[in-house]
Amino acid sequence: MVVPQPMDAIRIDVISVIPSFFDSPLNNGLLSIARKKNHAEIHLHNLHDYGLGRYKQVDDSPYGGGAGMVLRPEPVFSCIEGLKAEREYDAVIFLSPDGLLFEQAMANRLSMMRNLIILCGHYKAIDERIRQNLVTMEISIGDVVVSGGEIPALLLMDALVRVIPGVLGDSESALTDSFQAGLLDSAYYTRPAEFRGMKVPEVLLTGNHGKIEQWRHENALERTRQRRPDLLDRVELEGYKKK
Repeated sequence: MVVPQPMDAIRIDVISVIPSFFDSPLNNGLLSIARKKNHAEIHLHNLHDYGLGRYKQVDDSPYGGGAGMVLRPEPVFSCIEGLKAEREYDAVIFLSPDGLLFEQAMANRLSMMRNLIILCGHYKAIDERIRQNLVTMEISIGDVVVSGGEIPALLLMDALVRVIPGVLGDSESALTDSFQAGLLDSAYYTRPAEFRGMKVPEVLLTGNHGKIEQWRHENALERTRQRRPDLLDRVELEGYKKK
């Protein structure tokens, strides 16, 4: 029996050779909360279930030689085509170092989609025919190589799920995170107002919300200028001149 998907829920199908990798993250923290609140459905698919022969083989050596193994096309095609026969998908995502750099704006866009497939690569590579015929979006988490696509997949899911309305306890907090306005976030302080001679900026103690917001904006601009000046080239900063 197929359980209807809640109208406001995003469905994410994750294909991996080690789906048990996700057991703890999906049952703890934000992803668990999103699932319990019916804002996200996350389904894991073991690629070995679609493997070939007695040993459920999913990889083989590359044509032309070279180190490492390559994911075969047959298991991946079988899995994805089976999923697409049941529903339409907005994107089939492959996590790859040569994909588009994952940024907050992309997480925001993905959070508004209905059905996603995330293919976690493993070994040396995947057969290029998978990328040419099945994958519709390739995403990179940065100029770094990790042991498989599972870690980037967790990062991607966490980033997009947390901006879905109703997932976080404070509905505004996700909208004020770093990168949402194209900048780093401002500095934050809490009690005590003075600790070991270090004082909280006086403006934050005034209760004047207009001045506080102005201070936070200026502080965010300055932090961005100092730590990530490249971000300033991508956004329009009204009334701000880079030094």
